[in-house]
Amino acid sequence: MPQRFLLLACALCGAAPITGVRAADSNNPLMQESALPYQYPAFDKIKDENFVPAIEAGMREQLKEIEPIANSSEKPTFENTVVALERTGRLLDRAQRTFSNLNACDTNPARQKIEKETAPKLAAHRDAIFLNPKLFARVRELYENRDKLGLDPESAYLLERYYKDFVRAGAKLSAPDKEKMKKMNAELATLQADFEQNVLKERNASSVVVEKKEELAGLTDDQVKGVINAAKAEKKDGKFVIQLQNTTGQPLLGSLQDRHLRERIMQASLARNSKGGEFDTRKIILRIAQLRAEKAKLLGYDNWAAYQLEDQTAKNVPTVNKLLGDLAPPAVANAKHEADEQQTIVDQEKGGFQIAAWDWDFYSEKVRKAKYDFDESEVRPYYELNHVINDGVFFAANKEYGLTFKERKDLPVYEPDVRVWEVFDRDGKPLAIFIGDYYARASKRGGAWMNAYVQQSGLFATKPVVANHLNIPKPPPGEPTLLTHDEVRTAFHEFGHALHGMFSNVKYPRFSGTSVPRDFVEYPSQVNEMWANWPEVLKNYAKHYQSGEPMPQALVDKIDKADKFNQGYKTTEYLSASLLDQAWHQLQPNEIPQDAVAFEAEALRKLHVDFAPVPPRYRSFYFSHVFSSGYSAGYYSYLWSEVLDADTVEWIKEHGGLKRENGDRFREMLLSRGGSADALGLFKNFVGRDPYIEPLLKRRGLDKAPGADDSKTEAQSPKS
Repeated sequence: MPQRFLLLACALCGAAPITGVRAADSNNPLMQESALPYQYPAFDKIKDENFVPAIEAGMREQLKEIEPIANSSEKPTFENTVVALERTGRLLDRAQRTFSNLNACDTNPARQKIEKETAPKLAAHRDAIFLNPKLFARVRELYENRDKLGLDPESAYLLERYYKDFVRAGAKLSAPDKEKMKKMNAELATLQADFEQNVLKERNASSVVVEKKEELAGLTDDQVKGVINAAKAEKKDGKFVIQLQNTTGQPLLGSLQDRHLRERIMQASLARNSKGGEFDTRKIILRIAQLRAEKAKLLGYDNWAAYQLEDQTAKNVPTVNKLLGDLAPPAVANAKHEADEQQTIVDQEKGGFQIAAWDWDFYSEKVRKAKYDFDESEVRPYYELNHVINDGVFFAANKEYGLTFKERKDLPVYEPDVRVWEVFDRDGKPLAIFIGDYYARASKRGGAWMNAYVQQSGLFATKPVVANHLNIPKPPPGEPTLLTHDEVRTAFHEFGHALHGMFSNVKYPRFSGTSVPRDFVEYPSQVNEMWANWPEVLKNYAKHYQSGEPMPQALVDKIDKADKFNQGYKTTEYLSASLLDQAWHQLQPNEIPQDAVAFEAEALRKLHVDFAPVPPRYRSFYFSHVFSSGYSAGYYSYLWSEVLDADTVEWIKEHGGLKRENGDRFREMLLSRGGSADALGLFKNFVGRDPYIEPLLKRRGLDKAPGADDSKTEAQSPKS
């Protein structure tokens, strides 16, 4: 569905009753295009009270724009129907994007109220467009005669996508079924907003309080300062507070020597949103699963996963089940082998216990140190944030694509720590604005992501304004921001998404940037991760924050050797979450369980990933990807994309690695195309063949694991 009609990941919603609002307000900066460069948002002028009037006015304006298209007496043409639709909703798109993005990275009670109240209204607004029978009749007539229209490839694909969007929204349903659909969509929008807000509130309320400093043995001085600052932020002076991140695993578990404290942290993480209280999400999950199953049936699909996957590159449930099912046995086998290695150390130390989930990070670090003489704390002094971004992420983009960056301190920001750069193309011409929001805060949702405030479009002659968001703990004042190896990789990953948005060169906003299938969108960003360890790039940014000395080659070699370490754990925790996602969304309406906790446990057992020392990366109850954002039945996407990514990385290495020819080819044949062509076809055009799964198995150390095939086979992806 076109993004201007979509409820974005953070769901737009309403903050104050919206009756009696004036449609036009000259003091509302969202009511008109920003006069700043690139239509960059006037963050210093936008207030919470501006959102609802702008969203309300945007919905009214778009319906007024839609009316003459639907009711036209003229014969439908591509221009007067499809292009006309593309031109509608610019005010709503601007207001919705700005609110959605800010609510994700800097929420507050007013914005949460806006989100919750407006979600069903926006759902109803989308239904008013896509369930409009006159509008659909015009689109259908064009689609049925598409071969006679003489359209260029992008325009032909736009017509095809619009037709599918209408059908998938329910345009072919009977009038009574359309009414059912509208009620479902409104309720789902509200439930998804509730889920996301409850997850954030519970995370913030689940901090683990430590009374004695001795319990923190194993933490570095900087880590101790961090938990002291967290205690001050939560007004618990004199104590120590360990704040939780959104994933099941928690960063400090790898350092803390106190096993009882490690258990407290892990149990607090695992219990989130499922232990009763006002933030419990169990009933919300059950109702979302019920409504999604019923909606899929109403639209003629066997289940929600079948509905979702039809519009992805995977295409169907059996393909996804096979991918996940084939990888689960070798992944769990490797995880059990890793657990045995840890248990050996526990027994040597006469620990007297069996490895549990709260022990994994701590003892896996001991194994890594023993096997590779590698300690995560050794590398952090070489990963200072400014060096990583400027001398790593930007440096690689310059070498591969010819981009240059100039920091803009004249443009307003919504948080003092947020930074802004203007990006210049290989010919020196302005290309985009890039916003970097790197630090964690209580008002920010977990994880890392990219979003666009302004999308590239030839139709509107707009250039991109894109942002990256990470959740790096902010150090005490005056201290450097030193990253973990995973945080460095994440910075490169998210910038891969940013490149996808900045390089977009399409006519229609429907196809701009990352407007591609969910199981394809992670592919370009995962490819960009390769530069984090590329020798020329690593040498340029991995410098000691005090001495400026480059990372010693011996340490670089340790990183390379340890790269496949713990892959059994990492793959199993990811597969467990992905399989849970499919388990919930492959249910029939009459199969929705009464007990969400019991269903989760049974699903993991049936799927043979119920290995207690490796819990799912997300339990169902705080799994925002699938219960509040667009990844429902789609969390497999990261692995699916990694098949394409690993294969592409091998291609790039075989063709010379970090050089402009490769970058220009990847940009022209894939990144610039956005969603304007079949996604898998773009991949095949770039590498010249179907994808192979072997590079992924090799990368994750699963190529020799039980169940892995030694013969070279094509990945189970559809033919385009």
